[in-house]
Amino acid sequence: IALRAGIPKANLHYYFPTKEALYRAVTENVLTAWLAAASSFDVNDNPAEALAAYIGAKMDMARTDPLGSKIWASEIMRGAPVIEDFLHTTLATWLASREAIIQGWIDKGLLVPMQPRYLIYLIWAATQHYADFDHQITALNGSAPLDDDAFTTAKTQLITTLLRGVLTRYD
Repeated sequence: IALRAGIPKANLHYYFPTKEALYRAVTENVLTAWLAAASSFDVNDNPAEALAAYIGAKMDMARTDPLGSKIWASEIMRGAPVIEDFLHTTLATWLASREAIIQGWIDKGLLVPMQPRYLIYLIWAATQHYADFDHQITALNGSAPLDDDAFTTAKTQLITTLLRGVLTRYD
């Protein structure tokens, strides 16, 4: 790992004394980036713009850091033995804050009535699919990964489909 990172092994051990410590740092970094992607909820009262920005950011991360998503998914599928505490603290707190914002949009009549957390789960499933199952997408795309135009089309279609399903009025 030190060799690939281009740093002395002693430096790696100084910051990460165990493999588990390094692994936790990697998974925490993935989670931090994903949570930051939803900052559009905090700066935008328009659910269409906030959700489109969030979905777009999650899609972009699926494309630029598919390995991070795969590491996270693998950890979750193993029962989250290393990051269980993140799920019950950092992620749970974040989810509650996003649910409150979505519920506010529902209360204002801007979104159809729904359970806000299931909308978040749907966004995660749809966007992370492009990272976690990229091999499947490549195989079904004639053994070639999505090019820039195809990826933009997929992202736009996902945003449009989700917004049409949750907004009370979609223009």
